[in-house]
Amino acid sequence: MKTRLFSYPTPFTPPTTEEDELSVLRLIRSRRVGPSTFHRLMAEHGTAQAALDALPEVARAAGAQDYQICPEGVALAELKAGQRAGARLICAGSPDYPADLAEISDAPAVLWAVGDLALLARPRVALVGARNASSLGLRMARRLAEGLGAAGVTVVSGLARGIDAEAHRAALTSGTIGVQAGGIDVIYPLENADLARQIAERGLRLSEQPPGMAPKAQHFPQRNRIISGLSRAVVVVEAAARSGSLLTAKDALDQGREVMAVPGHPMDGRAWGCNMLIRDGAVLVRGAEDVLETLGLAPAPRAQAVTATDPPAPAAPRQNAMPDDIAQQVLNALGPSPTPEDQIIRDLGLDAAALAGPLLDLEMEGKVQRHAGGLLSRIA
Repeated sequence: MKTRLFSYPTPFTPPTTEEDELSVLRLIRSRRVGPSTFHRLMAEHGTAQAALDALPEVARAAGAQDYQICPEGVALAELKAGQRAGARLICAGSPDYPADLAEISDAPAVLWAVGDLALLARPRVALVGARNASSLGLRMARRLAEGLGAAGVTVVSGLARGIDAEAHRAALTSGTIGVQAGGIDVIYPLENADLARQIAERGLRLSEQPPGMAPKAQHFPQRNRIISGLSRAVVVVEAAARSGSLLTAKDALDQGREVMAVPGHPMDGRAWGCNMLIRDGAVLVRGAEDVLETLGLAPAPRAQAVTATDPPAPAAPRQNAMPDDIAQQVLNALGPSPTPEDQIIRDLGLDAAALAGPLLDLEMEGKVQRHAGGLLSRIA
């Protein structure tokens, strides 16, 4: 039987009013108060206001001199900024706070949310992977997201380029949650601004950072533990031997979540992390059915089931790309495993004429090899 990590010996009063929310914000935004300290203080004092009253003495006992708690005006400004962004504040302990996330040891004290909170009541699976994903990796992410969505599963990811963005796009119609590293109103990378807008309209975006906060390096690992904490399983589609996706998988293990991975070609660096996870015991994933079976979830109706071999919908052509840009896009899309040329054309949104010149240059430079049957592979 699961038990809550934070059992409050002092009767815990969930935040219900703007005044309560203000106290919660002041507590978590105070210096030296992170999520773990927040929950310890709440366990000892029962309410955010009581914890705030005790905080200066706690800080003095810990050796902090001239300690000042977060001013009320700062927290009030954050509340107003969130309202201007169209976001809703979810405090730990409130009815809307995700129960799965509340179980982790460093659960966020607050979440800013834009979109459909009903997605938090559905089964959730995280899809994460490489930013410089291959064509095959993007196809796999797309098919996994579509298959999971058809079975009623919400897809969680981090709104990064590559695998994350592809998973979000494929799950827009069925339900997706994007967890941001910066403030709820700060989209990173900027190229995903339109995707973020669509998620706000049709899915859900979450952030524990104050509105207006630009993402910093330390925010991304913090975001990753929310992605895994929200999810029953983390599926890694492509990942290098050292990557943020593997850190998310480690968080999942620490949190007692299932870790799964899509195998890849041993000569493709983007597959090393996934192959290492499988070697060390992660569930090997061939399609959405493997994920659903492992979690004991019902598969999608056969008419809606999607597999990794289904042909993807063609992308809109991009006619204005420069030849050098196209060549780099082709190299990024290819790996050691031969891939159909027409698949590369569809995935990159190009026409055959635009691809012909850059592809010939890559062949002449010994970077790409052509195989029988219209297949291409990248030469390591």
